[in-house]
Amino acid sequence: MLLGASAAKPWKVLIVVAHPDDEYYFAATVYRIAQELGGTVDQVIITNGEAGYRYSTLAEKIYGVPLTDESTGRSRLPEIRKKETLSAGRILGIRNHYFLSERDHRFTLDAGETLDDVWNCGRVRETLRGLLERERYDFVFTILPRESTHGHHQAAALLALETIAKLEPAEHRPVVLGAEPAADESHAPGFGGLSRFELTRTARPEPEFAFNRRRTFGLNAALRYEIVVNWVIAEHKSQGMFQNDAGKHGLELFWRFESGPPDAAERTAALAHAL
Repeated sequence: MLLGASAAKPWKVLIVVAHPDDEYYFAATVYRIAQELGGTVDQVIITNGEAGYRYSTLAEKIYGVPLTDESTGRSRLPEIRKKETLSAGRILGIRNHYFLSERDHRFTLDAGETLDDVWNCGRVRETLRGLLERERYDFVFTILPRESTHGHHQAAALLALETIAKLEPAEHRPVVLGAEPAADESHAPGFGGLSRFELTRTARPEPEFAFNRRRTFGLNAALRYEIVVNWVIAEHKSQGMFQNDAGKHGLELFWRFESGPPDAAERTAALAHAL
């Protein structure tokens, strides 16, 4: 059953991202929902992440494979990165991971390149629709699709938004939230949507809410959610440059996309309050 604004838990969330390790964008929020609030979180990872071979130098000794060699990295990273994602998911409490194994061809800022020529978008949409209809999620988390972010991130968000916009009746649609990490709120420019893609329009330019990774909890307030985020980063050992994000971003900021159920604002406010 879908949860309305009057119910704070247990929330049901689907993450839709392009790459293994993209769960970093919402790691603390997901941990809070799945491990502390009794919610359910599943994750769809569209690509294998095989283009991440360039910064795998540190992992070559760990895995015993010359991962920075392009042909070796592209052949071996899909299996390695899947295992890293599953390990990170155990930390966060993610229930199911759906690996779609689409091609991670290269870094690009052009979402259209990915949507038109690289991924089997019909297959991705079909998978998402089946999950959404069967599981009836309350929320879908994507990476905020700024023009300056990876075109794969933009494409993943667009495919999720397109699929959700076709769900009927509208009351059965999940709320779609786009997230990005920031050092603090002053480092997060507004976002109203991509001019080329109407579905990416947000309810307002400012974030709907923020989750503070540096919030304390536990005995004598000695722990911070940032610890969990750093554990997640450490699981993705094949991605050496990613390790530089440890302790870098104190906030997870969330924008609400306009396309959603009639009670999207109330549902989002209820989640923010519960967190």
